[in-house]
Amino acid sequence: MTGLDFTQLRTLTAVVTEGSFEAAARFLHVTPSAVSQRIKALEETVGQVLVRRHHPCEATEAGRPLLRLAGQLALLEREALADARGPLGGGRGRTRVAVVVNADSLATWFPAALARLPARPELSFDIRQDDQEHTADLLRAGSVTAAVTAQREAVQGCRVRRLGAMRYRALAAPALADRWFPDGPTRAALTTAPVIVFDRKDRVQHRFIRSVTGCALEPPVHYVPSVPAFSEAVRLGLGWGMVPDQLAAADLAAGRCVDLAPGRTVDIPLHWQHWRLDSPVLTALTAAVCEVAVDALH
Repeated sequence: MTGLDFTQLRTLTAVVTEGSFEAAARFLHVTPSAVSQRIKALEETVGQVLVRRHHPCEATEAGRPLLRLAGQLALLEREALADARGPLGGGRGRTRVAVVVNADSLATWFPAALARLPARPELSFDIRQDDQEHTADLLRAGSVTAAVTAQREAVQGCRVRRLGAMRYRALAAPALADRWFPDGPTRAALTTAPVIVFDRKDRVQHRFIRSVTGCALEPPVHYVPSVPAFSEAVRLGLGWGMVPDQLAAADLAAGRCVDLAPGRTVDIPLHWQHWRLDSPVLTALTAAVCEVAVDALH
């Protein structure tokens, strides 16, 4: 088998990232026919179909390792160019790092980790958001360089570091607590009281219910897929919800919310996973993430 062609790998990345052959062609400043020929040639080299040709295009199981390899090579190439050109390189050789983070970390402690990195005009981040139970999927797909994830087992080709746990408390507006929880979070109350859930991947509220009642319940649900709007919905009494300690403290202190089960929390362990590369950018980012997590997480 002949060796892999970097131009073809870069084209594979563009097809998956941009979502179609036509969009990849615009991104690469070539014709759609050229993109198709490169992907076909790469598939012939590997002997496997690498791209699912629907909208948006996705890497197949065989294509994911190549997508990851393409991203790793691109990162190392950009870093090498930036180092070779030095501070007078005119801003060329930009390094973009794609990272996926769960919504609550992104709304609380994670931006401080990015801010801790030394200012580098050639460095930029592509921050994506997903549930902590699913962020590792983007690492497996090769579409991100690093992830804050609940998965403690290292994804193939990655290193993993434990960060700590994000602690959640069951909060409700005082009026809602008086109406639905006069005797506390009983099974009957948790069955009938409305609950705020971030999205259909979010199971933190259901973990709390199971920890209190010992069984799975399906209460009325309001889906609110925004961290600020989620907290506001709880404050306004639309339903109760699990709120991170970092966001709950102010509402509890001001009396805008009450803790439905003082002393009973849900802890979600978080880990930092990134490609196993000797990359100065990844090394610096990992150090910053771990340093901030020490103070922010339990």
